[in-house]
Amino acid sequence: MDNTGTERTTELPLLEDCMITRQILDRVGDKWSMLIIVNLGTGQLRFKELQRRSSGISQRMLTQTLRHLERDGMVWRKATPTVPLTVEYGLTTLGLSLLGPLQTLVDWVDSNRGEIVEARSSYDGQQENIQG
Repeated sequence: MDNTGTERTTELPLLEDCMITRQILDRVGDKWSMLIIVNLGTGQLRFKELQRRSSGISQRMLTQTLRHLERDGMVWRKATPTVPLTVEYGLTTLGLSLLGPLQTLVDWVDSNRGEIVEARSSYDGQQENIQG
């Protein structure tokens, strides 16, 4: 049954039984991966531009996240032997296929932002009354 008291007609898959599923969801669901994928959705970017667009990310974390995304087949890397070295990143076909679901999630957040802020405020007020 769901939280409204009606019985569910479909069963959700048991994700905890599938290690690779959890690993992939962890990867695509972390804040930096999502931000990088969305930023690369506009087209290929050099490392420094990607870092500028991903405000708050350190060089080390950006490098690490890009390596993980490249390993998972979502991002490609192209190094051009110039002085200094030019490194560009872009989305693979697999990475591009993730943009739709991510955009749906972003749209959901945008549509429900006000309701979430109100719920948080209400909850915080109740907690203050309980603790105070």
